[in-house]
Amino acid sequence: MKALILAGGSGTRLWPLSRKNFPKQFLKLDGNKSLLQQTVERLRGVIAPEDIIVLTNNDYKFHVMADLVPLFMDSNPRCQSGLSSTAFHTILEPAGRNTAPAIALGAGYCMEKLGCGRDEVIFVSPSDHIIRPPEKFREYLKQAEEIARAGYIVTFGIRPARPETGYGYIKTLKNNQHVSGSRHAAVAAASAGFFEVERFTEKPDQETAKEYLKEGSYYWNSGMFVFSIGTVIDELAKHEPRIHAMIEKGFERMLSDFMLMPDISIDYAVMERSDRVVTVPMDIYWNDIGSWDSLFDVLEKDESSNAKSGNVITLDTKETMIIGDKRLIAAIGLEDCLVVETGDAVLIAKRGHSQKVKDLIQTLKKRDRKEVSEHLTTYRPWGSYTVLEEGERYKLKRIVVNPCEKLSLQKHYHRSEHWVIVRGTAKATIGDKEVFVHENESVYVPKSTLHKLENPGKVPLEIIEVQNGEYVGEDDIVRVDDIYGRHKE
Repeated sequence: MKALILAGGSGTRLWPLSRKNFPKQFLKLDGNKSLLQQTVERLRGVIAPEDIIVLTNNDYKFHVMADLVPLFMDSNPRCQSGLSSTAFHTILEPAGRNTAPAIALGAGYCMEKLGCGRDEVIFVSPSDHIIRPPEKFREYLKQAEEIARAGYIVTFGIRPARPETGYGYIKTLKNNQHVSGSRHAAVAAASAGFFEVERFTEKPDQETAKEYLKEGSYYWNSGMFVFSIGTVIDELAKHEPRIHAMIEKGFERMLSDFMLMPDISIDYAVMERSDRVVTVPMDIYWNDIGSWDSLFDVLEKDESSNAKSGNVITLDTKETMIIGDKRLIAAIGLEDCLVVETGDAVLIAKRGHSQKVKDLIQTLKKRDRKEVSEHLTTYRPWGSYTVLEEGERYKLKRIVVNPCEKLSLQKHYHRSEHWVIVRGTAKATIGDKEVFVHENESVYVPKSTLHKLENPGKVPLEIIEVQNGEYVGEDDIVRVDDIYGRHKE
């Protein structure tokens, strides 16, 4: 069985933590590992690392590498002699075209690049959900694999715990009417473990969700699927021939013509039309962290049912979530509130209203606010930088370079730079000179001078960079050589 992990989403429903340049799947919201790392670790013992395909885009490929390489290797591959590849596979979507084209691209990759046949089973999963316990989920996954081998498309249903309006629902048939006569006998014998799907329903209103809860045959749609390559290709040919035609042209052609794919989800393209869809109900904790209210449900609470993270003090406050960054947050007399603070933005909302964050994002976009997409800390393939202060003709940054990583060989036409080493050892190339710079030492880079910064050591390199000039924008970078394949910013 292969796993296709969808990690290209740029959702901002968890703004201001999640932003376009660093979305939810890379955040560490539940423990010390990102949601993407947790997604991959859930597969241990069922799917081998070399059978994992992560589908993302060019903007996030280095975030994916930074998260997943440590799961399979003891250190950075650039620090290991002779190591040139990773255990897992990555596919870079040229553009966002929704889940049906993404799954088609993954199926094409499996057939053409990995040599899979039509009977190969694929597990498709988002990269930003929380599922507990993982060992129980693995048992459901094994069960779904067997059902998929009999020609079904398997969805995972979650028994509703409340009348939730933020999830899609799956309506199941009371009896598996067609299983015994039309499918594999082994699957028929296990028919008590799954149900045929009568229909899918998009996010209902509150009253409808209450009725679904009472009725008993509705499940939350988890957005995870298991099917054989042959089954999904046949169903795409039947219900979405435009995508099937692209698959027939081969993986490379599909990749180059990806923008021509219809922008449609797998739910609309196949799931709501096919008669092969079944649901495996999971008696398990599942949360798609689709809002701050959802995250509040996950986090541990104190004796007043408050979820707190960071430098937080509360008095006479209950049923409230407060997530802080570095500043002290003091709350008095709050109830049923959400407070999320980052270095450049603070969100304050009433619990139960966090779905309206998407409306807030639209307002910020109309006002052309950079906070929609950018953090004060920006992540790069080599590490990260944080803008500490910026004014006319100057900018102050804290730069962290990971072990064995290096910035591109570059120059700036409008600014000079002064690097002060705070931690670690830097290897600096300035013009035709190479120097090693240690803690409490500094080096100067004049305008229009080719330069490069490297971390040759085993601990992160931290520097303070002072930029000075008539223009200190990030687009004043002329890259001459870059190990990550980037061009001029």
